[in-house]
Amino acid sequence: MSSIFRWAGAAIAAALSMSAAQAQDYPWKPERPVTIIVPWAAGGSTDQMARIVASELEAELKQKFVVVNQPGASGSIGTKNALEAAKDGYTWAAGAAADVGTYRVLGMLDTGLQDWNLFLAVANVSAISANPGAPYKDFGDLLKALKSGGTPVAVSSAGLSSAGHNMMESIKAAAGITYRHVTYDGGNPAVIAAVSGEVPVVSQLLVEMTEMIRGKRLKPLVVYSEQPVNLEGYGEIPPITKWIPNLVAPVNYFGIWAPKGTPEPVIRTMQAAWERKIANSDVLKRYAAQRSALFTPIYGQKAHDEAFKMVRQTAWLYFDGGKAKISPDTLGIERLK
Repeated sequence: MSSIFRWAGAAIAAALSMSAAQAQDYPWKPERPVTIIVPWAAGGSTDQMARIVASELEAELKQKFVVVNQPGASGSIGTKNALEAAKDGYTWAAGAAADVGTYRVLGMLDTGLQDWNLFLAVANVSAISANPGAPYKDFGDLLKALKSGGTPVAVSSAGLSSAGHNMMESIKAAAGITYRHVTYDGGNPAVIAAVSGEVPVVSQLLVEMTEMIRGKRLKPLVVYSEQPVNLEGYGEIPPITKWIPNLVAPVNYFGIWAPKGTPEPVIRTMQAAWERKIANSDVLKRYAAQRSALFTPIYGQKAHDEAFKMVRQTAWLYFDGGKAKISPDTLGIERLK
């Protein structure tokens, strides 16, 4: 019996030692739940990604990470709330880095990528899909309709500066199209609008359309990519460059971020958790694979530099399209060549 007690005591000591070692690895231990603000409606790409990341961080840091949806004004309302919250590590924002990098250009929110500590998880591909009853067998048919000069085709998206809107604006700049932009409070409601027939076409992230495509409730026409994308359970979706060869399609990164000024121990803890947990997350890897997204667990300066490519393209699209309130070059945002 004494040997059993000795074994149990050793096991407890080992567990305590491991717990202590883990605590030493992380200079910050959250003492209450951490909030991640998703500035879009529930069910969209940001919401999907944020909930997986929150669950993984919760398991690693032994504290609740609560996802709160605060949609409105193309994500700028929720982002503003995170920016203005106490800089103590307990309030983070989530979304597409390109949005955060272009709010100032649009005059929506006085912030840029340099104001945040970026932690990126996945990169998503935008796509255009049609209701199965719409008269477009491929993107070539839709492109003809968009160029026809007749009644503009109604295209849904999550709103100004959303991934879907940015894709349509890129096509507009490259091909001289016109369309009627129908906005919603998130990618999921924009997709549902096309599924229901409220609009014939949706331009949003492929990750938000995958289940509807597999269920044959949407017909994918094209992806915003320079190469075809293979969607698990469906097959290959052709790239935009098949019809518009010179269109540049930077990668669209998604993740979470806390404003600069957040205590250094918090940021060091998140960096370590990103390397230990997020970079090895099987759940996040499966999510990316099943939805034709890229698994991109990067942070810090590398995250900024990679995300800034999409910011540069998007900011100048807004300027050239007459939507910018401030010229990107005055903000240090050069054209992407």
